[in-house]
Amino acid sequence: MTPARTHLVWDWNGTLLNDLDLVVACTNAAFSSAGGPSVTVAEHRVRFRRPIVDYYADVLGRAVDAQDFGRLDKIFHDAYRLGLTGCELAHDAVDAMAAWPGSQSLLSMWFHDELVPAVRTYGLDGRFVRVDGWRDRVSGDRKAESLARHLAEIGVDGRSVVVIGDSIDDADAAYAVGGRAVLYSGGFTDRSRLEVSGHPVADTLVEAVTLATALADVPTVESPS
Repeated sequence: MTPARTHLVWDWNGTLLNDLDLVVACTNAAFSSAGGPSVTVAEHRVRFRRPIVDYYADVLGRAVDAQDFGRLDKIFHDAYRLGLTGCELAHDAVDAMAAWPGSQSLLSMWFHDELVPAVRTYGLDGRFVRVDGWRDRVSGDRKAESLARHLAEIGVDGRSVVVIGDSIDDADAAYAVGGRAVLYSGGFTDRSRLEVSGHPVADTLVEAVTLATALADVPTVESPS
């Protein structure tokens, strides 16, 4: 029998931070620079995936190599930084964090040296036992390896973890370490795509914590070898 799920890992962009409109605008700035089409918010929620280079290649209709993606990623993030001051936390983010009965941490694929001061700006100091962001120069990769490192740093068994995020990649990362996930429909991914994945889906962050707490109350019995 695995440990009870007592630790919650939050995603940031599209989950605690309500930045969907900004992300789509910045994504379109990157596409425009490459002569590509614009996407609507609804289209983005249907087509977005990680690694992001695959999403870009799909929309642009051609392969995107590392050099090209690096240029597009820079355009995206330059635009994102300019618009970030207009973003707010999800309307029930603070209530949701307060409702979780165990420890919690934050793992984002946004750049670490920008994430940490942003968390302070939004008044979330002291909420998390650890905050980690992406530490490479170019972003856009999958989350599983970052989650494994994040949990190792805080000494948490992956089997005791629930991840709340807005993408299937969040759930894949949770399962890679033996954890579980609750997916939030208010972020970057269309609800129908989340439902098809088979993971619990919540329309609010408070509901997501309620579902995560239910998972925490029922330890998973391992299959006999």
